[in-house]
Amino acid sequence: MNELIFLVEEAPEGGYAARALGQSIFTEAETLEELRSNVREAVRCHFEDGQAPKVIRLQLCARKYSPVRQSACCNFFPLALCGFQEICLAPNW
Repeated sequence: MNELIFLVEEAPEGGYAARALGQSIFTEAETLEELRSNVREAVRCHFEDGQAPKVIRLQLCARKYSPVRQSACCNFFPLALCGFQEICLAPNW
């Protein structure tokens, strides 16, 4: 696996929640910077040595739009409603 995408949403109780698409990985944090760190750690714990993806993408999904746009955002369309952040992992991260 070369890439793993996480869907990131604001948590109802505050902070952020991220879940991986296609893998059973979930994490939460109070800030986006803390979330990035938590995602890295969750990926390290989930995959065996040498099996982790080299790139992790965080897709920020806003829930401030109409139901039609929310659904479109969470299905990656249109990208104008969502933003990507990329975490590049060095081999010895």
